[in-house]
Amino acid sequence: VLDSQYGMYVWPCAVVLAQYLWVHRRSLPGKRVLEVGAGVSLPGVLAAKCGAEVILSDSEELPQCLQNCRKSCLMNNLPHVPVIGLTWGRISPELLSLAPIDIILGSDVFFDPKDFEDILTTIYFLLEKNPHAQFWTTYQVRSADWSIEALLYKWKLKNTHIPLHSFSADREHLASSSLPGRHTIEMMIISLAQSDGT
Repeated sequence: VLDSQYGMYVWPCAVVLAQYLWVHRRSLPGKRVLEVGAGVSLPGVLAAKCGAEVILSDSEELPQCLQNCRKSCLMNNLPHVPVIGLTWGRISPELLSLAPIDIILGSDVFFDPKDFEDILTTIYFLLEKNPHAQFWTTYQVRSADWSIEALLYKWKLKNTHIPLHSFSADREHLASSSLPGRHTIEMMIISLAQSDGT
């Protein structure tokens, strides 16, 4: 039985994002990485194992998720990886004091449409502070009616679709899940739009 909190389970999106990190592992040593909505932290833990300087975060309102982040680090011999509470859409001292970041990770953070703008507000804030950073994110297609396109435009962000076959993540067993139904996973990289509108 799944816990009622989302961050207690390795969702298929986390496996796909971890695959992308694994394929790009040679570029990770020394990179400064923040995982948002980390839950059990598979992508962030993998990035740390590959030599990135990682900070894990989840909502400050979900102490059990933050505890799971810490447990994942301990189980993977990463006791020094910081875990902080960051709540989407909230400017907090933890958010303001973050060190520079190269890559933001987020697997299945676009889960509930009511959170989409809060997520992108936080991502925009981080990208404004770190203009060369990118947000690497995977999401599960749950409804044809859900879109972040208008919000990306509003927040002057652009997205690049990353085909799953380009990093060997299009195999059914990779993102398989014991959850009912089929799981269509997509990946994109979000960054600041250039001033020329691209």
